[in-house]
Amino acid sequence: MLGRVVIRGHVASGFGRVADTFAENFRRRGELGASFCAILDGEPVVDIWSGVADPATRAPWQTDTISTLFSATKGLAATGLLVAADRGKLDYDAPVTRYWPEFGRAGKGEITVRALLNHRAGVVGFDKPVALADFDERPERVREAMEAQSPVWSPDTDQGYHGVTFGPYAGELFRRAMGESLGVFLAREVFGPLGAEVHLGLPAALEPRVARMVPAPALERLTQGLPKLLFSRGLDGRVYRQAFNKHSDARRAFAHPGDLGLRGLQNFNSPRVHGLELPWANGLGNARGLARLYAALASGGELDGVRVVRPETLTPLRERQSWVERDRVLRKPLGFAQGFIKEETQLFSPNPAAFGHPGAGGTLGFADPDARLGIGYVMNQMTHHIRSPRAIALCHSLYRCL
Repeated sequence: MLGRVVIRGHVASGFGRVADTFAENFRRRGELGASFCAILDGEPVVDIWSGVADPATRAPWQTDTISTLFSATKGLAATGLLVAADRGKLDYDAPVTRYWPEFGRAGKGEITVRALLNHRAGVVGFDKPVALADFDERPERVREAMEAQSPVWSPDTDQGYHGVTFGPYAGELFRRAMGESLGVFLAREVFGPLGAEVHLGLPAALEPRVARMVPAPALERLTQGLPKLLFSRGLDGRVYRQAFNKHSDARRAFAHPGDLGLRGLQNFNSPRVHGLELPWANGLGNARGLARLYAALASGGELDGVRVVRPETLTPLRERQSWVERDRVLRKPLGFAQGFIKEETQLFSPNPAAFGHPGAGGTLGFADPDARLGIGYVMNQMTHHIRSPRAIALCHSLYRCL
């Protein structure tokens, strides 16, 4: 227990600074409930949790509480495609049409798998509106929207974060290459063997363990979010203003499905949404599960005798395959490698070889092959920040302990 913050779990000798930062997130940075895990060279050095899983019932966060991953889900999709490539079922430099001929409509015939996954294809949004019900009840409408979509820019000449469309395109590409869905495959071939508490398509029996996502407090939105929208030249302000510009790529990227956008947060508390496979946003898991997944990727593709991919399959991920000083959507320096984010080195890892994916509110899964380190962080209190100060503080504390 640190102050009034009761932290449960395990912290190895020499890593107490991380627990201190975790407690500070609750005392000073508005954390409600969260878990954080770091696995170093195959051994957990931090595995902690605290706080409230559901503010309505005051149910405490438990060792097996799971939470929505938001865009950290994209790292799960990228992992599934990585395994497909490792097994010879997918070539990143082949045109997408090799696996999905209808994709080539509307000027997309030359787009490669690599360009699509590295957010360079220009299919940054849906011109033909799609809704949550389409993903659930009418998937053919989603496929039609994807196939009919024209690139917003000349493919592979620029980069813009495909905030929503990455998931549907990646999911359909995987299904065409492997003959089954991402969620089913990952559960059987990756998450299950690793013992990683991560899901894309939650089994109904696990619903009682899901933390309730809570919007950013109204006072925070009023006193911090609104001034940034109006006046800030920083990252948050730039993105907020672009989101309100109906002609911008940022607005286009998140416009559809509207019932899962900024006004649809409560839909992420729905068992219906939890049970779907939305490979950009609705993965669920805990920090330990994410850390186990990324620890395997950080350690040559194997953890505790379970091999996910061969070491040579991971080598290309060490380098930035796409990098721009200002992403067309997120308005910041950003890079990608086969669907994984390659962030600025002052954020989650100081090592350029690191890769993974963050999500809204701060959720994070990251691998550092130089340090042989896997990181996982999940939470349920949303914030107005584009990049979470809580996640960044935890990562900085962790690296200071190495």
